[in-house]
Amino acid sequence: MALPAALRAQDKVPGSVVAYSPASDQKYIGSPSLAVLPNGHFVASHDQFGKGSTEHESAVSRIYTSTNKGKSWSQIAEIKGAFWSKLFVHKGVLYFMGTNKHHGNTLIRKSLDGGRTWTEPTDKTNGLLLAGEYHCAPMPVIEVKGRLWRTMESAYGPIREWGKRYGAMMLSVPLDADLMNADNWTASKPLLFDSTYLSGHFTGWLEGNAVVDPKGGIVDMLRVDDKTTLEEKAAIVHISDDGKTGTFDPATGFIKFPGGSKKFTIRFDPESKRYWTLSNLIPEDVKAANVGKNPASLRNTLVLMSSADLVNWQPHEVILSHPDPVKHAFQYVDWMFEGKNIIFLSRTAFDDEFGGADRGHDANFLTFHRIKNFRKKVKETYE
Repeated sequence: MALPAALRAQDKVPGSVVAYSPASDQKYIGSPSLAVLPNGHFVASHDQFGKGSTEHESAVSRIYTSTNKGKSWSQIAEIKGAFWSKLFVHKGVLYFMGTNKHHGNTLIRKSLDGGRTWTEPTDKTNGLLLAGEYHCAPMPVIEVKGRLWRTMESAYGPIREWGKRYGAMMLSVPLDADLMNADNWTASKPLLFDSTYLSGHFTGWLEGNAVVDPKGGIVDMLRVDDKTTLEEKAAIVHISDDGKTGTFDPATGFIKFPGGSKKFTIRFDPESKRYWTLSNLIPEDVKAANVGKNPASLRNTLVLMSSADLVNWQPHEVILSHPDPVKHAFQYVDWMFEGKNIIFLSRTAFDDEFGGADRGHDANFLTFHRIKNFRKKVKETYE
């Protein structure tokens, strides 16, 4: 049902449309990922999920490129057997890292032609990194301590439910190693679900960020699922320097984090000396109208936030919003610094000529956006 005219924030989907899939196809747009090639061209990706997709057998991802800084996009590849995957550039080479399906093997592919053609993982020497059940999202790949670091979650926990089956873990590899060879990678032992956390209200952690904390340590900062409150939080797991061990203190490891029940990406900006993110904060009026709802379902507001210490976060400005939280969402944002600006992709649920998205979670658009002069917004506060 279309929104009444008075409630429409805008009729046209915001940003530049990278991809579109009508709700009737039941192939929803997931896992936005963004990279910039050495020649300045942008590369974007998304996968397909939902009843019309093959996410549980062999998922499909699509690759797009823009040669004009995001104004327009064209599809250049379709990959079968790629899900929840992240594009990143290392030593001038484009990689794509995720799973092959919903709770599948951990894979990495590479492209030598800007994303048009890709290697096909077949064994541990050419991209099959971990066989089994794994979960992830397009999370940052960071370079520190002579290694690349990237989070994953094990999905083989003893409780076979969403959230509770996930274990927090970190993958890392030496900078000069062959990323396609599984023997070069180190995986930390997963930290499995613990039902005693948050006074028994904890129902899972997932989609962690590899981040360097203010003391120089490697941490995995995760989305936290707690359906009993609209006061959201994140979890900070500490990773040993050798990448083999994760430790978590439930007394201090959970922090207040607006939007923390949804996927968020954190990056450190050396110029402002602050950590930045775009998150699905729940505004106070939306909280008041949705008492008792699952906070993870409220994705209709996207806010720019930053922190000096990774623990205390200040919301600065609403970047995207729509008054309706049921069929509208700006979610799973992947973003990068672009000089004075931030560029980002959103898994966007919005109105179209066929009645819009089935629900906010089931996005029908992939959209590209730019935030200009983001560092100047540090003086602004949004409460």
